Amino acid sequence: MRANRPLRVVLAEDSVLLREGLIGLLTRCGHEVVAAVGDAQALLVAVAEHAPDIVVTDVRMPPGFQDEGLHAAVRLREKQPALPVLVLSQYVQRAYASELLDSGDGSGVGYLLKDRVGQVEEFVDALSEVADGGTVVDPEVVRQLLRRRRDPLARLTPREREVLALIAQGKSNGAIARELVVSEAAVGKHIGSILTKLDLPPADETHRRVLAVLAFLRA
Repeated sequence: MRANRPLRVVLAEDSVLLREGLIGLLTRCGHEVVAAVGDAQALLVAVAEHAPDIVVTDVRMPPGFQDEGLHAAVRLREKQPALPVLVLSQYVQRAYASELLDSGDGSGVGYLLKDRVGQVEEFVDALSEVADGGTVVDPEVVRQLLRRRRDPLARLTPREREVLALIAQGKSNGAIARELVVSEAAVGKHIGSILTKLDLPPADETHRRVLAVLAFLRA
């Protein structure tokens, strides 16, 4: 284990047991958890109030348990590009992971998967590495991000690609249904599958369609 300087940490984790466990672990390692919160909005408030050395956050948090924690991390880095952020999650949320890792100058960020952290020292060393401006990313996160960048449409069926191409032409669900000679309900199911496979989190429907079209055009 490397020699670690004491850090002031803001921790965001909705699981009470895991949150308390991380507080105990960080305290034993000589760090100070200045705030421990359970949702993304509280994370934003805590960072503004305590000006920590580093933020540790989960991805899926209340109220939607989708990408609230990661989205909050991206917002924090937009406002404070030098703020070190370490994501600790079970999930690779590709919609915002790239934004986080590209934020600022790419330094002082980390993304670890809970189930793949084999030793306590590994996590503690990653915390200090990120706080010192380094970048620590689990290889599985890298693999999934590279797969998305190679071809974000690879997971779509031929019919879903056809529907997405018609969306890119500006056609409504009804117009798509008429052209493909299917029901509007069938078109809606195809669109829902497309948005899921492109890792576009629940949000405004129009916004998600625009992002899907951008993915289609980039591919």
